Amino acid sequence: MMDMKGKTVVVSGSTRGIGRAIAERFCELGANVVISGTTDQVHTLGETLRGAGYIVTSVQADMTKPDDAQRLVNAAVEAYGTVDVLVNNAGITRDRLLIRMEEADWDAVLDTNLKGTFLLTKAAAKVMMKKRTGSIVNITSVVGIMGNAGQANYAASKAGIIGFTKSIARELASRGITCNAIAPGFIETQMTGDLPEAVKETYLKSIPAGRYGTPSEVADLTVFLASGQAAYITGQVVQLDGGLHM
Repeated sequence: MMDMKGKTVVVSGSTRGIGRAIAERFCELGANVVISGTTDQVHTLGETLRGAGYIVTSVQADMTKPDDAQRLVNAAVEAYGTVDVLVNNAGITRDRLLIRMEEADWDAVLDTNLKGTFLLTKAAAKVMMKKRTGSIVNITSVVGIMGNAGQANYAASKAGIIGFTKSIARELASRGITCNAIAPGFIETQMTGDLPEAVKETYLKSIPAGRYGTPSEVADLTVFLASGQAAYITGQVVQLDGGLHM
């Protein structure tokens, strides 16, 4: 396993599902981890992780707000002196068919998923650029590549993250900063667990691997892309989908 001792990692949207799995994996590897969420549940998780002996700072923040994004980065710098790794995971869905989708549904998803990624990356990049090193991992989705009926807003936000990732990778490579994206397919989380069984079975039939992915598998890939072993990988979108989209 990779050693992350002494590294400071910021993970947005860390209170459940993929984000929590990522935060916990970095904790297990010895990193200083700054977790965030929009509710006070983030503090409960922070207490749990610290109780297990991990080095964790919890920040209640809304990534759609510039001041909150900056405050999250400031908290990392104040507690641990820097930011070595940023994981943009915060995201929401507001699924509706296009003709039924309200403007508010569109705005909420684009603001959280795409604008939030922009705001937090901008804040963290300033820290990384000064020391000329760092890793950024953005959690997008296979839906951002292939689209999905009823998710025009979500797919647009995740496709935007892909373009953002590639652009930022080009801007920051000369400063020693890598920026990559992970595009998960159907991952077993609370969000997907709420889907009707018939829908989940339909998805399962379309996955060549014959199973759903796990948050732990996303966490493992995130750690790799954030490590020195991936220092020559940047601007890439790695699909973690069991062959769902080839």
